[in-house]
Amino acid sequence: MLLIPNGLESSVGKVGSITMEELERAEIIDASIRGEITAVIAAKRLGLTTRQVRRLQKRFEQEGESGMISRQRGKPSNNRLAPEVAQKALELVRDLYTDFGPTLACEQLRERHQLALSKETLRNLMIEAGLWIPKAARRSRLYQPRERRPCVGELVQIDGSRHHWFEKRADPCTLLAYVDDATGRILHLHFARTETTASYFEATRRYLEQHGKPQAFYADRAAVFRSPSATNRTRTQFQRALDELGIELICANSPQAKGRVERLNRTLQDRLVKGLRLEAISDIETANTWSHNFIQRYNAGFSRVPRNQFDAHMPLQPSDDLALILALHDRRKLSTKLTLQHAALQYLVEDRPSTRGLIGQPIDIYTYPDGRVELRAHGDILAYTTLEIPRMNKAIDVDSKTLHHLVDKKVRNRHYRDNQPAAVIAQGVSSAKKTSAQKRV
Repeated sequence: MLLIPNGLESSVGKVGSITMEELERAEIIDASIRGEITAVIAAKRLGLTTRQVRRLQKRFEQEGESGMISRQRGKPSNNRLAPEVAQKALELVRDLYTDFGPTLACEQLRERHQLALSKETLRNLMIEAGLWIPKAARRSRLYQPRERRPCVGELVQIDGSRHHWFEKRADPCTLLAYVDDATGRILHLHFARTETTASYFEATRRYLEQHGKPQAFYADRAAVFRSPSATNRTRTQFQRALDELGIELICANSPQAKGRVERLNRTLQDRLVKGLRLEAISDIETANTWSHNFIQRYNAGFSRVPRNQFDAHMPLQPSDDLALILALHDRRKLSTKLTLQHAALQYLVEDRPSTRGLIGQPIDIYTYPDGRVELRAHGDILAYTTLEIPRMNKAIDVDSKTLHHLVDKKVRNRHYRDNQPAAVIAQGVSSAKKTSAQKRV
């Protein structure tokens, strides 16, 4: 095989100084010269024109395989950046934009210094000068394993997984999983339409009635568990309920931190789906009833023995009214007309001497899962009637994982002519006909 030294180092995919692509090109050109294939077929295989193929044939006859080597090999590019421009850009980055990324630094050079550079060119310059470390070369973050908690109920990891649990037999839904950190034991599974506060309230109520109160719940930073401001003044409904029950809520900073429940979700998406298929279950209610059998079989095969046999779950106290605590709590101020507004409804509190003394004071509003609403003041239930406030759109119960799908679906199904006056529709039709006639002319 012919070796043409040109001062370049050999690399993967090269034989000497000729690349494998150039060797394949030489074989095709040689075959076209011998008449095994036509010039048109050779041009199609190489992605060239027949004129260029004829040129390569002449070069191959004169120089052999070395004639297939690109003439630009070892020469500077015609579109290379001027050295003085690159030097000026690097000096500006060192002086003014040392902590800027390539994209932002490129924008500043273009706007403030009239240096038109592509962000990839500037990125390469900054990498060569040591001003930027590429993502592939950065040290990845390590997630060292955390030791399991010693007791059952000391830390319970919770998470929701939206999946086609019933495959094509029903629409996708969400599975809320409660797994013990000490043993890896599944403590509770609950199927729900969406991952919302109401669904977590229902699942937590069943968990507490079965096991008691754990020491802490370990969850992610979803809006159900943690408000964006993350202050005690803006607690979520779920955090408020756990505070009343004396259960600590810990929000993980990454999915790896609560890897036990994340890995469980992946296992359930295989085993639980197939189990539901074998049992021919295709609705949420039946699945919630059958899940207790699945939990027993799973824990018998995969749970481990804790280091300490003490169960850290605390029993429910008589003062723990789960129906009241695990309801949506809101607060409104009572007006001078003994009215307040909440959820598109106006509530008229019954006029009594005791209620007149509550004017200007906050009234607690409790919304139960069945839709029942209670108004309370200092623990006393207030009698009321409702007056509906007209509203244009009906609220849709949706979690963050399905929000984009529902919004896109609503836009696709939107009828722009609905509820439009006839004059507006006629004007639009006339305008369209006039534009079409002008195009034909």
